[in-house]
Amino acid sequence: MLRSKSKKADILEHEWVPKHEVLSPEEAAEVLKELGVKPIQLPWIKASDPIVRAIGARVGEVIKIHRRSHTSGETIVYRYVVVDVE
Repeated sequence: MLRSKSKKADILEHEWVPKHEVLSPEEAAEVLKELGVKPIQLPWIKASDPIVRAIGARVGEVIKIHRRSHTSGETIVYRYVVVDVE
């Protein structure tokens, strides 16, 4: 069986993957102050997550995710990048 050379899919371009962006330290501090939480209190996302790797986020950074919603149009959520514990 011959295999054709397949291109790796860009997961950031998939229609079901919401927009992800790494916040600058200043932006993260502003968001955390507004929410009244410490970074560790945000929902976590592992550094090994394919999206985290694709956007170049590092452990300790905050990610902003823009999710589409049928009821509210767009919802913004935040995640704190943590190291993998196995």
